[in-house]
Amino acid sequence: MDFELPEELRRRLAGLDEFIEREIVPLQRQDDNERFFDHRREWARTDFEAGGTPRREWEELLGEMFRRADRAGWLRYGLPKEVGGAGGSNVDMAVIREHLAHRGLGLHNDLQNESSVVGNFPFVHMLLEFGSPAQRAELMEPMITRRARIGFGLTEPDHGSDATWMETTATPDGGDWLLTGMKRFNSGMHSATHDVIFARTSGDPGDARGITAFIVPTNTPGFSVDFHWWTLNMPTDHAEVTLREVRVPGESVFGEVGGGLAVAQTFVHENRIRQAASGVGAAQYCIDRSVAYARERVTFGQPLATRQAIQWPLVELHTEAELVRGLVRKTAWELDRVPHMRISDKVSMCNYRANRLVCDAADRAMQVHGGLGYTRHTPFEHIYRHHRRYRITEGSEEVQMRRVAGYLFGFAGPAKTKTGSPS
Repeated sequence: MDFELPEELRRRLAGLDEFIEREIVPLQRQDDNERFFDHRREWARTDFEAGGTPRREWEELLGEMFRRADRAGWLRYGLPKEVGGAGGSNVDMAVIREHLAHRGLGLHNDLQNESSVVGNFPFVHMLLEFGSPAQRAELMEPMITRRARIGFGLTEPDHGSDATWMETTATPDGGDWLLTGMKRFNSGMHSATHDVIFARTSGDPGDARGITAFIVPTNTPGFSVDFHWWTLNMPTDHAEVTLREVRVPGESVFGEVGGGLAVAQTFVHENRIRQAASGVGAAQYCIDRSVAYARERVTFGQPLATRQAIQWPLVELHTEAELVRGLVRKTAWELDRVPHMRISDKVSMCNYRANRLVCDAADRAMQVHGGLGYTRHTPFEHIYRHHRRYRITEGSEEVQMRRVAGYLFGFAGPAKTKTGSPS
């Protein structure tokens, strides 16, 4: 077994760093753009009078970052060549996402809205696998270039991780569908042109089959963005959405009628492994910053680094980061070789362990830095607030553990028996 990163990937990382230093760092430093990343960051980014959504100036800066990254050939790196990408593998993307997060806060890889010079485009992968030719033609390139924005409407007021119990329905009507229901924490709705709405079209509550995904233009009559939830990490783009007999044509079905959960699984698998990699990178950043500070900070006549009360928690975190890094890269390697559902439990392992790790590392960094660590003049509270969400969203850590248990005991996955009992 060879655990060395391929030489080509190491060269790409060096080239990526050179691009960031040449194009992105100067952009961040000009025109007081540092206000979006220093102690003023939350206030500079958030339009509090517009429901807590992102300020126009903040999103314009992100847009310029995207344009520069796309011109340089980095933005689409992880996408197939047919849409202008380089066909980067899951392993490549895991290593790159960790590398970018390990650099710390900055325009190159913003945490709050998952913006990065190497884009994470789960919707592109969804469109390639499940979209019709017309859907791909309408949305693919505009979505990559931010002329179209797509939200993700799965969670409901009374149903989160128990998505098979959703109450939003879609009924056929003369070749069209009528959608009725509500969605909560519907992401991206402050600027979305379209929303992927999951609705039950057949079957009973709890059935995996019978849920269908629809691509719904947000200006369709009956589609209402009611308000945005203010969250621990601001600005917010998580909306409460109501659908009142929203009529969409049959061509709006995304994937197979009744097979919408397969669409959702593609989204979460693409996101979860890369979030896990970012979590490892951000955790290592917190660890490294804490070690450096402990070596410099002198109390009672000695550096903090000489004290076991400082050393041992960081040793535990450093060890955990090494273990999770290995699991993430191994799982990403498997994702490049086997169907996603065969190793869905491994993706869940990566996700919940990495999310927990980065929260622990950010919390410990605050403690090591003392009073300064509690201020917004250090980055640790921002890292904690951002990554804390992933212990809940796109499957809470309890649901992730439930997935692992299902595979382990034979209630789900390849080892599942016809009766649902382990063999």
